[in-house]
Amino acid sequence: MTDQAEPRWLSQEEQHAWFGVTAIMWSLPGPLDAQLERDSGLNLFEYFVLGSLSMSPGRQRRMSEIAAQSSASPSRVSNVVARLEGRGWVTRRPDEHDRRSTIATLTEAGWDKVVAAAPGHIAEVRRLLIDGRTPEQLAVLRDVGVSVARQALGDRCADSLLPEAP
Repeated sequence: MTDQAEPRWLSQEEQHAWFGVTAIMWSLPGPLDAQLERDSGLNLFEYFVLGSLSMSPGRQRRMSEIAAQSSASPSRVSNVVARLEGRGWVTRRPDEHDRRSTIATLTEAGWDKVVAAAPGHIAEVRRLLIDGRTPEQLAVLRDVGVSVARQALGDRCADSLLPEAP
């Protein structure tokens, strides 16, 4: 019989912090996804992929970088990019410098789609998360988000997901 150490239970303050984080984790994706589906015919992950490509140099990225940035499996990213490619919004090609990698590139039609979807998405993000928060609260959200992402994903992935504050 092995002695197992007693778990380090959360203090009341730590529990409240955890409940606050889970409230954000569980309450935001549904309404954000619903708004995008209703207004743009995109789901939240498709929008994330298009948005990520739209903000990348040359509007292109390695699919493995998209997977790392989103904590999604390579197969999930591949399936989503294939769907976006079928709609004419993304193209794929082997990376000429690393044949094991695939480059996803946003097409002009994909650019138009993400540009058209962005105002409604941003309005919903503002409504759900930004508006009503003080600058101090927004700074805390950013700092906690960056810190948690670094702990969970490592510096390289966190840096691509959550850029440093200006």
